[in-house]
Amino acid sequence: MKKITLIISAMILFSCGGGNDKSNTKTVTEYELVPKDTMTKPEDGGYGFENIAESMGFETYTFTEEDYKYFGHPDAQKGGNLKFTTSRFPATFRVLGQHYNYTENYYIIGALCYESLITTHPVTLEYIPALASHWKLSEDKMTFYFRIDPDARWSDGQEVTADDVVASYDIRMDETILFPSTQVTYGKIQRPEAVSKYIVKVKSNTLNWRNMLYFGGMNILPEHYLKDLDGTAYLEEYNFKLLPGTGPYVIKDEDIVNQESYTVTRRDNWWREDHRTQKYMYNFDKVTISVVKDNPALQFEKLKKGEADAIVIRKPSIWVDETDFEAANKGWVQKRRVYSNVPAGTWGYAFNMRKWPFDNKQVRYAFSYLYDREKFNKEILYNEYTLQNSLYSGSEYENPNNNKFEFNPAKAVELLKEAGYVNRNDRGFLVHKDTKKELSFTIEVMKPVEYRVTPMQQILKEYGIDMQIKFVDSTTRWKNLMDRNFTVDFQGWGGLVYPNPETSFKSSLADQKNNNNVSGLKSERIDALLPLYDTEFDHARRVEIIQEIDGIVSDIHPSAWGLSREPPARLLFWDKFGYPDYMLTKYGGRFEDILYHWWFDSEKDRTLQNAMKNDQSLPLGDVEHTFWKDL
Repeated sequence: MKKITLIISAMILFSCGGGNDKSNTKTVTEYELVPKDTMTKPEDGGYGFENIAESMGFETYTFTEEDYKYFGHPDAQKGGNLKFTTSRFPATFRVLGQHYNYTENYYIIGALCYESLITTHPVTLEYIPALASHWKLSEDKMTFYFRIDPDARWSDGQEVTADDVVASYDIRMDETILFPSTQVTYGKIQRPEAVSKYIVKVKSNTLNWRNMLYFGGMNILPEHYLKDLDGTAYLEEYNFKLLPGTGPYVIKDEDIVNQESYTVTRRDNWWREDHRTQKYMYNFDKVTISVVKDNPALQFEKLKKGEADAIVIRKPSIWVDETDFEAANKGWVQKRRVYSNVPAGTWGYAFNMRKWPFDNKQVRYAFSYLYDREKFNKEILYNEYTLQNSLYSGSEYENPNNNKFEFNPAKAVELLKEAGYVNRNDRGFLVHKDTKKELSFTIEVMKPVEYRVTPMQQILKEYGIDMQIKFVDSTTRWKNLMDRNFTVDFQGWGGLVYPNPETSFKSSLADQKNNNNVSGLKSERIDALLPLYDTEFDHARRVEIIQEIDGIVSDIHPSAWGLSREPPARLLFWDKFGYPDYMLTKYGGRFEDILYHWWFDSEKDRTLQNAMKNDQSLPLGDVEHTFWKDL
């Protein structure tokens, strides 16, 4: 191996949100550059494998010109420091294990710094290459193979091999990573076998149509680090620093300012940077994420002052009433509602069914009949959302027979009486006829959520229920949720293209911490349906199974589902960006797509700076962006 230091000359067009950077060189950290492996035979996955892959039963995805339209844009320019804000600092920078299931860990750290063996096409959802160039599935669908691209390299210059895949499985199956649903998911698969340096074989313990999807989609980590770590050591040593990755970005230790900010830096030595599906993506030299804890108004002000380049507006009142400031009116800041096909998800209240009072189904139902969602949507949410009655609302997976839980105080009072809450005390709250216990409990929320929860508090009080609001930061609230130290929680459930009911509803997870069975749901029938869903390769039958599960969950009612979580993305951004025609991806449709597909446009930036200097207006553009809707 030859040790080298790369000095790359580059004119950096943007820094600090598109401003000029006087430096004209970038130094890449020293690393061990492993030369191309010319010794491994093609049949073992080495160079030339693509010529014999078909004869060995392997397949890959052949891209067309139409496909390439959805992987960035040829006009994309590299450079600049994209700045945006977020409301919380990640509990960890790991991409697996305890506390990793933050959005940021999936869509920023995971997607930018690491790669999986395969991924899915952004439009068709078919498998496409990532670390693996080819794959094979046996006729009985119990065994699958991946061939790793011999060009793949870690950020420290080392080769990616089948041993990395095996080690990535092993760390997930180590129970000391303290995230039990991971073992549920990957326990369906036997320990992978490194058939050769670049070919890995995977056998299923049970037939499951998702095994290849989940195994192929897991982030791969480096064996040359993991071999010296068990799960406990991994959690401790890599809580706030990163293992080397194979993705286009790295996070340097010095760029992590605990609880304040972190920066991802684009690599100059990314192994896939010239691939046609990647060369027009990941365009920002740096992305700096600053934390503005639980204060959407301050995040909005930072955008207006130019301290952030773009923002997604989640609070409807800000979008409707406060986006007529000077920069927006003059077109310096652009305003877009971007429609996509992202599954809706929902906001609502999750009950802890392990604890009083929500261990009583009648109380859970009464709470939901007092949840006046239609009024809330009209009066405080500007009718920006739709009512949801399922985790799969708006999709083919929703059970149409689910109870709609329309506002019905009379029904709520009746159910509370049946549960033993007949009379009120001198404070005006219901007490149980036998235990004399007051129907009072606490909900922990972040301050920005207050406007959504307070109206519910007022309605409950009117009908004799005392819901005390306690303000906590997002990190504390999440920890308490994962530790099951809560009574009721206002939360959002993201929609999934492929439903995964097991990690949310499997009974064996109900009494364990750190997993998505938040409410403690247990159902023998759901437990019986889960393996049927896993082994059903017919899509129509899978839909029927999920609909039945959805109906059971609705009946047990571990949550009072409220309003859609994902309306069209409401974006504000300074008019210095270029972006593809679609703006955001079809099934992503989230703010993170900006990190992957957009770029700073030097001409637009000059035009913007001149307009601001001379107090001139720029074209506003159409607010409604309906690319995917129109298709």
